[in-house]
Amino acid sequence: MTGGTGLYLRALLDGLFAGPQRSEEIRTRLRASAERHRPDWLHRLLSRLDPTAATRIHANDQPKLIRAIEVCLAARQPLTDAWQSGRDPLTGFHILRIGLDPPRPQLYLRLNARAEAMFAQGLVEETRTLIATYGDAPPAFDSLGYRQARAVLRAETGIPEAIAATAQGHRNYAKRQLTWFRREPGVHWLPGFGDDPAIAAHATELVEKSL
Repeated sequence: MTGGTGLYLRALLDGLFAGPQRSEEIRTRLRASAERHRPDWLHRLLSRLDPTAATRIHANDQPKLIRAIEVCLAARQPLTDAWQSGRDPLTGFHILRIGLDPPRPQLYLRLNARAEAMFAQGLVEETRTLIATYGDAPPAFDSLGYRQARAVLRAETGIPEAIAATAQGHRNYAKRQLTWFRREPGVHWLPGFGDDPAIAAHATELVEKSL
């Protein structure tokens, strides 16, 4: 299994809890409350309801903050407590965790190039087509890249500024990914990229030793 989203890995290994169904009423109230208060209001609210969950969710990650608060309110217990109950962890497998930790300057160069390539390969045109097909409301349009492309279509920013904002967003996200995975137990950290032959050889060696 490969990827950069830690929740997928945690869901596979530890299982997910059967949390309460989403409540549009609660979510609407929380969004309205966030608009009325300071930017970190939702994070401060979660810190009171579930301090442990608040340390794991970035203050700017509104969807996750809203879901965590929603669970606290609907289940009448902290998300952390609900997470610990009723999970079905993976059994019968030997788990080997390998993490890639390339030098930060090289990582940022690749992220910057990726942002430029997204726009060069037609992200704005793709976004225009998707909006024409599905409208402007789907939450996916708030994701990195689409958000900035949509700003270009609204004439709120230019292409160079959109590329710069997308690159900055990816760099920030990479920092949060590393913070998340640093908390995972037993990760073998390799100081490079997966396409580096030396790193690939080291990873293969770790796999062979674990068998």
